[in-house]
Amino acid sequence: MLDKNGIAKRIAREVKDGYYVNLGIGIPTLVANFVRDDIQVEFQSENGVLGMGPFPYEGEEDADIINAGKQTITTLAGASFFDSATSFGMIRGQHVHLTILGAMEVAENGDIANWKIPGKMVKGMGGAMDLVASAENIIVAMMHTNKAGKSKLLKRCTLPLTGVGCVKKVVTNLAVMEVTDEGFKLLERAPGVSIADIQAATEGNLLVEGDIPEMSLD
Repeated sequence: MLDKNGIAKRIAREVKDGYYVNLGIGIPTLVANFVRDDIQVEFQSENGVLGMGPFPYEGEEDADIINAGKQTITTLAGASFFDSATSFGMIRGQHVHLTILGAMEVAENGDIANWKIPGKMVKGMGGAMDLVASAENIIVAMMHTNKAGKSKLLKRCTLPLTGVGCVKKVVTNLAVMEVTDEGFKLLERAPGVSIADIQAATEGNLLVEGDIPEMSLD
């Protein structure tokens, strides 16, 4: 089973040389810490940063340099800062190759709910709707179940939707799954996790075909 850093490390393997990548709030922000040194990647944050690097070491934080989640970040050589209109112009213009988002729920048809729990105060949807409406390649980073042990990979989302049929792949603490027309196709198991464990934790339709390898984090 993976922790949050393990999920981020596995997703970092999906990042290719030359990609422009948007990192959502939560687990996705950790992905920048694990990208290979031999590839060139530009991480974009919707608050107006292009060229984010890993999180700063303790004592080296600059409170003026933050991501969309208000976490202090580092920037790489050549990084740039701009207003939100320019940032969302990049997003809406489909200039981002990969979007990595957190989620509270994902449905077997690729619907995503990641911005509101009814009855809880939120400041707004933020840029989530623009990201899911414009991105062609969305990977979700999330825990497989909630704190009560109930599945977050559902037949239908129960929370207000952010986007419809947009998620391509999901990486959780238990598995890597591709979203298909038939449901969640199991691609990899987390270390020490069995297919039965994943089936028990997945409410949506889970497709298991052939031998399912244990994921490598190297």
